Amino acid sequence: MADDVITMIKTDHRELERLFDMMKKEKSSRPLALPLAVAMLEAHSRAEEEYVYPALAKEAGEKEEAQHATEEHHEAEHMGKHLLELDWESDEFDQELEKWISAVRHHVQEEEQELLPALGEALDAERLRQLGLEFAGQRSEELAGTAVHTGDGRPAEQRGSSSGNGGSGMTRAELYEKARELGVEGRSHMNKDELAEQVREAGGGKA
Repeated sequence: MADDVITMIKTDHRELERLFDMMKKEKSSRPLALPLAVAMLEAHSRAEEEYVYPALAKEAGEKEEAQHATEEHHEAEHMGKHLLELDWESDEFDQELEKWISAVRHHVQEEEQELLPALGEALDAERLRQLGLEFAGQRSEELAGTAVHTGDGRPAEQRGSSSGNGGSGMTRAELYEKARELGVEGRSHMNKDELAEQVREAGGGKA
């Protein structure tokens, strides 16, 4: 079924692979393909963390695996943003691109061979369709608020300031990183609002 969450996730994976192959074979495609791939990966990851991984942890009993996958998301996102700062015609870019692609492919392989099958076994068809709708909605919302910047000195994480982030201009990824710095427990399965509240409480009156 095209509307179930497993099919949707795999479709995203195939699209990322297409962009990877394009960047490796046609260097001239990189100025457009790279920001698209970075934005797509972030939106895909946020949607999984918001709906799919909590279901994986609570309904499929794969809590540790879901937490590990979340950490892999953030590592891959950091690598992708670093690529945006490099000269896309340089040898360094080629090397970092290979590292990024390898990291994402490793994550995709684990997800498709272990996590998604576990999800498919634990959830019935109706629940998978419901997750698909939630995943697609969050993914679209993230993409609508994404503006990856290259060449103007602004890092890619300075996005979404006008997309309903409570006036803080911080994305869920930024709030997650702040929560990690502050030692907030259970951050992997918190949504954006919950992370913001925990960061405020943990940060207290600190500068």
